[in-house]
Amino acid sequence: MQSDRLSRARPFAPRALTIAVTAALSTLLAACAVGPDYKRPAAEIPASFKEAAPGWKVAQPADQQDRGDWWAIYEDPQLNALQDKLNAANQTIAQYAAAYRQARALVGEARAAYFPTVGASAGATRSGTGVSSTGSSNTNRSGVSNSFNVQLDASWEPDLWGSVTRTVNAQKAGQQGAAADLANASLSAQATLAQTYFSLRALDSTQRLLDDTVVAYQKTLQLTQNQYAQGVAARSDVIQAQTQLQSAQAAAIDNGVQRAQDEHAIAVLVGVPASVFSIPPSPLTAAPPAVPAQMPSALLERRPDIASAERKAAAANEQIGVAIAAFFPSLTLSASGGFENSVFSQLLTAPSRFWTLGPQLAATLFDAGLRQAQTDAARAAYDADVATYRQTILAAFQDVEDNLASQRILEQEIIVQRQAVDSARQALAIVTNEYKAGTVGFINVLTAQTTAFTAEQRLEALAGQRMVSSVGLVKALGGGWDVSQMNRETGDVAAPPPLPASSAMPVAQSGAVPIQVQNQ
Repeated sequence: MQSDRLSRARPFAPRALTIAVTAALSTLLAACAVGPDYKRPAAEIPASFKEAAPGWKVAQPADQQDRGDWWAIYEDPQLNALQDKLNAANQTIAQYAAAYRQARALVGEARAAYFPTVGASAGATRSGTGVSSTGSSNTNRSGVSNSFNVQLDASWEPDLWGSVTRTVNAQKAGQQGAAADLANASLSAQATLAQTYFSLRALDSTQRLLDDTVVAYQKTLQLTQNQYAQGVAARSDVIQAQTQLQSAQAAAIDNGVQRAQDEHAIAVLVGVPASVFSIPPSPLTAAPPAVPAQMPSALLERRPDIASAERKAAAANEQIGVAIAAFFPSLTLSASGGFENSVFSQLLTAPSRFWTLGPQLAATLFDAGLRQAQTDAARAAYDADVATYRQTILAAFQDVEDNLASQRILEQEIIVQRQAVDSARQALAIVTNEYKAGTVGFINVLTAQTTAFTAEQRLEALAGQRMVSSVGLVKALGGGWDVSQMNRETGDVAAPPPLPASSAMPVAQSGAVPIQVQNQ
């Protein structure tokens, strides 16, 4: 009995050898991946930034160290605290974090195609086969039979033409692109928060100016009332002074509308209901910090939107290979084995054993141009993604140049505006003294006050615009992000970064590292 079992088992050895040889051969054939190898599309990169102010220094190696929390350069504890809340609770970032996790799962889904599919089944059936008669009593009884089976099935389609490899590479590029999209969404939200915060602080400065102006106009009104009581001023002077004061009071009230809206916008960004969120008033005192500039070519490594567009082009290139692979035949290796018997107690015995093993080669002979159309569509999609990538680069350089010009021009304008404020204050002081002496009319005082207020208000607005533009420049240069972070997301760098538990957002890193491309 034992020798009989051994004789039945021997055929499995050559079958296993056949499977191993076939698998090895298929692995070798997998190197024959069809389709174009990916190369990062060429784009025109300027040698320098045109709008950079003279003496604006290029970043040195020390400047390339991790700037993760880029907003810390403004040295504002309130802003730092708000950014921490945003990173933990912003819902837009949470959406992109979920999309990133989905892209990461799709990589695992694509990789599963490298391996066989194995399944198991067990069943029991009871069936009737007809009617029979027994004995002289003509008793009818149905013929009944039982069947029990236990079966194991396996199938595998070797990656002969690189279709699976191309798909995996496309999904890896998609995962990297999702990581860049997440970083871009995070950077955008952080920059929006910082810009809104500085706009709010500028409004606080304007509010202080308006409150001081109201106090000054109250003194002017008192002066005209005294002059009128002494008979040296007309009643119209008092009315004009009162009108000037009331207009300033209305402007002070109206300033609160925009401040409230900015405060509510910040509440949404940090994930807090606007009804329970407030920021105590504090006039703007910060000045834009010096922001070292990278060489223009480094912008490709610093902007997550550029990296995302480049990864989309890489994924589209891999899809061309997937479409081309459909022109070639596919090989499927399948095997099944198990036990089947009509008696359950004898199910797991040698005579009940069965097995099947065999390859299947399939090819499409005619599809009315379907595969060619799919290949043409994949090539067109790649061309569109390349155009999007190049357009993103152009827009990025425009963004940098816009903010460089804004910083340079606003700095010059603020210098001149300060001089205008000083001149207006001096003129107001002189005219006020002349009015007290009775040598000029009150209309001169009103004109001088309006000129001084307008000049000071403009100066406060310019200071706020300059801070907003400073944040825009940091954002345009990529914040503290670097493309090496994107590569870590798919294991192209030794250690993966930690992800915050609140949003699973890849932590911003820096350090100029070229984009890693997987060529097959």
